[in-house]
Amino acid sequence: MKGFTWGAMTARYPAFFSLVLLLFALLINFILQPNMFAGDTLNSNMRVFLPIILLSAGQAVVILGGGIDISVGAIVSIVNALLATRVGLDGSPEAMWQYVALSLLVGVLAGAINGFFVAYLRLQPIITTYATSFLYFGVALFILPNPGGGIPGTIAELYRKTTPFGLPLAFFVIAIVLGMWYYLRSTRYGNFLYAVGGKAQAAYETGVPVTWVQFSTYVISGLMAAFSGIAITMLSGSGNAEIGAAMTLNSITAVVIGGTALSGGVGGVAGPVMGAITLGIFQNIVSFSHINTWWETLVKALIIVAALATPGIINLFRRRT
Repeated sequence: MKGFTWGAMTARYPAFFSLVLLLFALLINFILQPNMFAGDTLNSNMRVFLPIILLSAGQAVVILGGGIDISVGAIVSIVNALLATRVGLDGSPEAMWQYVALSLLVGVLAGAINGFFVAYLRLQPIITTYATSFLYFGVALFILPNPGGGIPGTIAELYRKTTPFGLPLAFFVIAIVLGMWYYLRSTRYGNFLYAVGGKAQAAYETGVPVTWVQFSTYVISGLMAAFSGIAITMLSGSGNAEIGAAMTLNSITAVVIGGTALSGGVGGVAGPVMGAITLGIFQNIVSFSHINTWWETLVKALIIVAALATPGIINLFRRRT
């Protein structure tokens, strides 16, 4: 196509590289797992991917606003511990939905605490949320000191087996998340978000409510972390206060792979969603490759580093030619 350049495409469409990487990962996974698009397999994969997809969507909003949230994994753990201990394996559906609502409030509150420290007290986001992550993990461990508890099997099955119109439930959840994002992006708030992430001082001088926007991004992140905690609890059916420990860095990685700049103001949510799915597919590829367990973490890390470095390497070669 005339005028096509990698730099132009990634500048105009930040999620372009994420789409290319996702298609490549799908191809490799399909070679190793020919039935990956079969109904049961697709549903199984997507319900596993959904918690990190939800977490990455919330993380993307914070990063777009010029911040970062290291505490999201700990919020996931609080929600998981809360549901596993308060609902229990013999709990009723009514109790489950009551504590689901409470979990969402907990996520909003945790996000609001982060937002207050960062936006109103003007503390450094990465240090602040790193500190609150210890606080939130401590709360999760207080609620559930040892792995155990759970939710009723019938409710877990609802998450695992529901396939509206023959499609995985996760597809509809993703569609709702992206629909809400594109609506939000079209509003004044969406414009404010990009302005604050791009250059907060300039946005402030033009009348943008910078403090409120920054605060709201952490509230959104906390809410999405709560949804992620609900999803992972329904996936596992059990409780573990450390269940979210590895999810924070995965969410940040998914955001970066998705073309959202860590400096803020560039990107969106669709790319991080694709980035989260790509990370899940990488996990499948490593598993189906029968790599020795001792090397699995290293191989995963190398794949992720290669994925993150590829755009920069391409641009480097373009500048040299």
